This record gives sequence, structure tokens and C-alpha cells, in this order.
Amino acid sequence: MRTPFSRLPTQPAKTTEAPRSPVDRPSSKKWWMYAGGGIGLVALFFWWSSAGILGEAVEIDQAVDDPVFAHSMGSLLGAWVTGGNRADTLVNGAEFIPVMVDAIRSAKRSVTLESYIWASGAVSDLFIEALADRARNGVKVHVLGDGMGMLKFADDDQRRLLDAGVEFHAYGREHWYEIKPNINHRTHRKLLIIDGLVGFTGGMCIDDQWQGNADAIDLWRDTQIRVEGPVVLQMQAVFATNWMQTTSRLLFGDDYFPTVTRAGNVLALCYMSGPNENPENARVSYLVAIAAAKKSIRIAHAYFIPDDLAIEMLLKARQRGVEIDVIVPAINDSRFGRAAARSRWGALLAAGVRFHLFEGAMYHVKAMVVDDHFVTIGSVNFDNRSFGLNDEVNVNIFDRGVALRHVEIFADDLARSRPLTLAEFRDRGWVIKGLDHFCGLFRSQL
Repeated sequence: MRTPFSRLPTQPAKTTEAPRSPVDRPSSKKWWMYAGGGIGLVALFFWWSSAGILGEAVEIDQAVDDPVFAHSMGSLLGAWVTGGNRADTLVNGAEFIPVMVDAIRSAKRSVTLESYIWASGAVSDLFIEALADRARNGVKVHVLGDGMGMLKFADDDQRRLLDAGVEFHAYGREHWYEIKPNINHRTHRKLLIIDGLVGFTGGMCIDDQWQGNADAIDLWRDTQIRVEGPVVLQMQAVFATNWMQTTSRLLFGDDYFPTVTRAGNVLALCYMSGPNENPENARVSYLVAIAAAKKSIRIAHAYFIPDDLAIEMLLKARQRGVEIDVIVPAINDSRFGRAAARSRWGALLAAGVRFHLFEGAMYHVKAMVVDDHFVTIGSVNFDNRSFGLNDEVNVNIFDRGVALRHVEIFADDLARSRPLTLAEFRDRGWVIKGLDHFCGLFRSQL
């Protein structure tokens, strides 16, 4: 039996749709607005994440060899200046890798090690074997690596450490699925402390590119500092801070903080810097030393990307008659970073700051010498990432003998560098200038 509904047409009635007018279609203007809005949000984030707590130029009457300068700097950085230290400067992996590995093998009570990059290879094997040996012999061995910096550290090599009894953790990303709320925050610290008595810091990471004597284009030219004395306890405290943040456990007692006797006559301090503790300590330390300079500033840096305030203070130093030399890499591991750095050099070159491009190897040094008396060395780069985003550590040394050793090393690096003149800088092609300017927009993340 048919129902009334069966008489309905089996095909829907055809309808015609009016063509969309141009105003209904997405316009190129809207896409440009979306793109502009996105760029604006990125720019806002970059501005927000830039180091900027200290916003005005620093003026200091005291010279770096004035005890008031050292006392004031230590008080600001939360790391009192300590006496009775010894400091030895080690140049390139051929010198410092064997010394560091031997120091690990000599440990009696504890080894604490923190590194940014750790990549499997021959250098890694040296450290793994030494650390595993100490752990198997009852020494307390604690190791921290950065979650991003260990992407080339094989799981099997990590297992070798764990099986030997080494307490090994990744700061910020223990597993691929563990993401910190601030994924841009990394530990860039490089620390090795033996029994709380001997400490190392500088630019070295655990990677085969630190082998040798900077005698090949794919190897790093780098410097480490080896210290003994009370300043080592400050270095240990820096490590213990990140260890507690990572594991929720405290390092305490004589195994880590022994009674330290005098090892020399060097005045030194070790400070930590990072967004979660003492933010901008690294930036303050550098700018205060620049403000105090009376005669000379020697900057040796893999990544020299000064912010506006740093440029202003370097220009003021030039106005005071301070001679300024900067060694930077002719090549390194980041073309983007080199381009961003170049976008910041024009005013400095015009003011008479001398730039030198290191050739023959990649350049990873992170040091500054002021007035042949003050040295700062450690993990800090002269850029916003170190000044405002990363966890960093540096040792500041107030000693003419140590400073003059660094002046000698600086002179050796100058001999392997070529000058970058203002004329050459200005003669860069318009394409290079445009790329430098574009890359410079991202300098707060470099």
C-alpha cells in the first residue's frame, strides 16, 4: 500500500546558487593581516623573553683591581669573592680532555658533572669509562645533561653509566614525552667538580669536535679553567641547584662540601645565572666589568650578539678611550647566528672597536679580559640566550697573573685571525645585509 510519502519525488529539486561575489572570497589583504598579526605575536614573544631587567647604562668609578669593585660585584651576584684559590688555564681538547678525565679517575668521594651537549663517540667513551670506574668503586657520581643537548647521546651509552651505578639524569627532558612548560629554557652549564676540591668550567662539551688542538676546520678552538680552593664550593653549589631542580634531592655533607684549605693566592667567585635563579646575573657581570674598564677590553666569544644596552656601554667605553678587541669566528656551527651577530656590529666598528675573524677552526671560547686584571670565563655566551634564557655558570677571577695568561692566549688567537675592517663590513652586498638584518630580528633567541 502506498503512503502519501511515496508520491514525493525521488530526486531533490535542483537549486541554483548565486556566484560568490569578490567580497565573499578571502582577500589577499586579509592574508597579509593574518601574517602581520602572526609576526607581531612572535615579535612580542621575542621582546618579552629578552634580557631586560637592567635597562640603564651602568657607571662605575672603581677600577677592576679595586677591592671595592670585587666586593660589590660578588655581593650583586650572590657569590662572595673568595681568596686562597689557584687557577690554571687549559687550551684546546688536546690539553684539557686528558686532565679532566684523569681528575675523574682520581676521585675518592664524589664526582659531579653537568654538560650541555653530550654526543656519543671517542670523547664520550673516555668520560663514560672514567665515570663508570669511579661509580663501581663506591664514589658518588652524579651527572646532568641537557635534554636537548643529549639528542646525539646513544641510549646504550646512557645505559652504560646507569649500569655502573652513575646517577644520570637529563635536565628538563628525561624522556621525549616529558616537556617542560618553558621548552626554551635549557641548562647550558659546563661543570666538573671532583671531591668538592677541584673544579673545571669553560666552553667544552662532551663531543668529538673538541678533540685535538683546533687544527682542523671541523674542530673547536676552546678554553677551560681548572680551579682549586674555596671557589670550588661555589661551583658545587651551582651544580647542586640544578640537581635539586631535576631530582628533588639535595647534595649535602663532606663528600660534596669538604673543608677547603688555601691552594693559591687568586681571588675568585663563581656565580650562577638563569631564569629560575638569579636572572640576568651573567648580563650584569659582563656589563659591570665593561663599565669599570679604564684601558682595555678583550672579548673572545663564539657568539657575540650584543643587545642595545651592551652596545651603548661598549660605545661609552670607547669614548673613555678604552681599547676594545673582539675575536669572533670566521665560521662556526650556525650561519644564522653569524648573520644575526653581524647585524649588531656596525656602530661598534664605526666607533673603533676592532673585530678579528678567527680562521682555521671553529671558535668556541667564552672569555673576557678587562684591564689585564679581571677575567670571566665559563659557559656564558655574549648573547641574549645566555644573558636571559639559559642556565649558565661563570668563574670571575681578579688576578693579574691569570689575566696576563689569558692575554697571551688572546694574542695567539689574534695571530690566527684576520681583521674585519669597517670598509669591508660596509661593502657587504645588499643581499647579505638584508639577510643579516632579517636574522637579527631573532637575536633574542640566539
